[in-house]
Amino acid sequence: MRVAFCTLGCKVNFYETEKMMTAFAGHGFEVVKEQDSADIYVINTCTVTNMADRKSRQMIHRGKKKNPNCLVVAVGCYAQSDGEKLKEDAGIDLVLNNQEKESIVEHVMAYLDEQGNSQEETCLPEQMEYDFVHERTRAFIKVQNGCNQFCTYCIIPYVRGKLTSYPAEQVIEEIRGLVKKGFREFVITGIHLSSYGVDFSEAKNFTELEGKPLLALLKEIAEIEGVERLRLGSLEPRIITETFLKELVENKKVCPHFHLSLQSGCDATLARMNRHYTTAQYEETCNLLRKYFDNPAITTDVIVGFPGETEEEFTQSLNFAKEIGFAKAHIFAYSRRAGTVAYGLPNQVSRAEKARRSRLMSEATLKTEGEFLNSLVGRVFPVLFETAQD
Repeated sequence: MRVAFCTLGCKVNFYETEKMMTAFAGHGFEVVKEQDSADIYVINTCTVTNMADRKSRQMIHRGKKKNPNCLVVAVGCYAQSDGEKLKEDAGIDLVLNNQEKESIVEHVMAYLDEQGNSQEETCLPEQMEYDFVHERTRAFIKVQNGCNQFCTYCIIPYVRGKLTSYPAEQVIEEIRGLVKKGFREFVITGIHLSSYGVDFSEAKNFTELEGKPLLALLKEIAEIEGVERLRLGSLEPRIITETFLKELVENKKVCPHFHLSLQSGCDATLARMNRHYTTAQYEETCNLLRKYFDNPAITTDVIVGFPGETEEEFTQSLNFAKEIGFAKAHIFAYSRRAGTVAYGLPNQVSRAEKARRSRLMSEATLKTEGEFLNSLVGRVFPVLFETAQD
């Protein structure tokens, strides 16, 4: 049987899709590209915004359009948050939550058995590894799941659950296996990467740990023969301290790219978002990065039109983004998520106004992105080739 995947959302979702691909291949299924005809379509959904929900629904229904007789499986965060409604959808055969992703093959095979259409396992043990991205040299590595931060706009802690960190030895073993397959660059990611290791310690939160568990893990990964580059997923600004950077800069495998979610350049808005830092502290974080790394790429996320955001507050946020000079920014119009604190906040901003502010913020950050790219002109950097060279 042929199985195809469609993945929406964050790097963690892409990592989890790759794990599901490997599991299916190990049980004798043929994994094909998303655009190919398949007997089973797995849609790994996202629910971070209303737009993500809509895209998830569109991708889910696309499966039956391609093949009316196919099995459509919805998994991931949208399946977790709105699973009961999805189960009533005639275009979806199977709905699995985030916890059930790890046993997706068993769920699918059980469903096929019920329908009288079982799949025989054909792979021998030594064939159970599937090189699903053999043409690339970069792999995502999830080292942490869940989030304890509960920003007022965010639904993710409710659909991903509490913080869970993966033991270093488990991460190291996975990377060693991927190095043997030819991978050379690893993106270390998680739902709240900065909290890695909090659940291993007596610390109340990640700020008490000063990033030490993450630093120790990165050091151990860098020592693996064959690992040439390390990239970090999104980091909480508060983890970037002098102590943290003094050690991080010594790890020569770490690429100087840091994604620090800003969300707003206005202190009043940050407080309503429950972000626990000020713009002054964020700016100091960026200054520290530029002190320890040569022209680092600092990227970010910004939300516009958060409840109560006045024109003056938006202008503060816009000017702050210009001042920082981001190498790239992802701009989001605030999306109301039922079940979050912000859903019930007063002074919701109109859709038209959010669209206007999104346009202005995008224009400003595209300009700073261009300035950053221009700063690289004439410089020489090492290249990690993804295909064999003559």
